[in-house]
Amino acid sequence: MKRHPFEPARLIAGLTAIVVGTGYVLDALGIWRAPGHWLLLAIPVGLLLSGVTAAVWATIRHNRPQGS
Repeated sequence: MKRHPFEPARLIAGLTAIVVGTGYVLDALGIWRAPGHWLLLAIPVGLLLSGVTAAVWATIRHNRPQGS
């Protein structure tokens, strides 16, 4: 299997999608009464956090010495 670089922004975006999806599933099953506006707000906040993480990660990788 070919190795791929670690991308923390994708990890954050994926975790955000899993959390929001789980919240909607639990709400649909009646296990947890999810406040809809909070779940909808979690999507743009997660994407914003993912974008900031991607920018920081790109800056770190760009400024790293070539030997590392």
